[in-house]
Amino acid sequence: MTGYWIIVFFMLVAQLLFVLSDSAVEVRTVLIPTKGHLFIGCNLMILIAMMTAEMWLRSTLLYHKQVVVVCGFIVSYLMYFVLEPFVDGAQMTLMLPIMIALIYFDQRLLGVLGAFSLLFYGGIYFGLERRMLEKPLLEFLMVECVFIVFVAMTQAVIIRAREVREHLEQLTKSEQGLLVERAISDKLLKIDALTGLYNHKTFHEYLVSLLEQCESNGLRLQLALFDIDNFKRVNDTYGHWVGDLVLKEVAAKVGSLIGLNDFAARYGGEEFAVIFTDKSFHEAYAAAEELRLNIAAMEHPYAGGKPITVSIGLCDYQLGDGKEMLFRKTDHALYAAKRTGKNAVVTASMNDNILSYA
Repeated sequence: MTGYWIIVFFMLVAQLLFVLSDSAVEVRTVLIPTKGHLFIGCNLMILIAMMTAEMWLRSTLLYHKQVVVVCGFIVSYLMYFVLEPFVDGAQMTLMLPIMIALIYFDQRLLGVLGAFSLLFYGGIYFGLERRMLEKPLLEFLMVECVFIVFVAMTQAVIIRAREVREHLEQLTKSEQGLLVERAISDKLLKIDALTGLYNHKTFHEYLVSLLEQCESNGLRLQLALFDIDNFKRVNDTYGHWVGDLVLKEVAAKVGSLIGLNDFAARYGGEEFAVIFTDKSFHEAYAAAEELRLNIAAMEHPYAGGKPITVSIGLCDYQLGDGKEMLFRKTDHALYAAKRTGKNAVVTASMNDNILSYA
């Protein structure tokens, strides 16, 4: 509607300037210029149609397109009657309703508006202009040809716009597909296929990054390595498919118990690793003990109903130790847990005491 308001505003200004000038001439028109009230009436009807449509569009969400179309027809033909005596080619105002179809990119609406415009202008010409103004038939045919050309051009613009939109949608879908495939590929490269935990390579990459944070920002970090006790016996007794089920269930339990800031990975074979961050050493020990107890409480009917336990080595990172020393301490603690009866959590500090008495 904003476009129509602008057009109507300039038309009214042009009429005012024409009336105030001394160059007004007598012309032949359907409205009979000597009766100025008809021109005033047309302008008032244009304003009434515009204001009615504007109020409708602001007051309800129904039939917006139909209101704009009807308003466009009324305004364009009233403008034509007002401008036709003074402006050559005033018939171009009759093209305004057809442009509505271009605004909505509606081919069906374009066909309806084009056909209606052809027929309606035919009625105007043969009912009024030919009889009262004796306009030649050639002018009528030229205007009708302009209607057809304008409709055809509008049709081409709509079709081309739809092709461009479909092309952009295809490109967007392709890009989204590539992003999804890339995300899946990245995940496959980082995730262990059997357990769903992070793999050995990703674990080390993440640990290196965290250790840098420890050294530069004082981040607290603890490393836990744990091994499923007597796992070889499970494979030998019940088969490797049962061993795989045990690995999956233990991994699922680990993933469900660690915190949002912690990181779990399958380190290799039946060995797992957990990095605890933003925890005190006592909190990390309590979390490791909770893991051990919950894993021991799991039921495995396919493995003879016997409990599956884990031995855990836990080490609190000390600034300056580096990755190699951290792993050495944690691995020694895990070895001590296995050597002292399994199904236990041994810390690096406890391991020092155990070794001193060995």
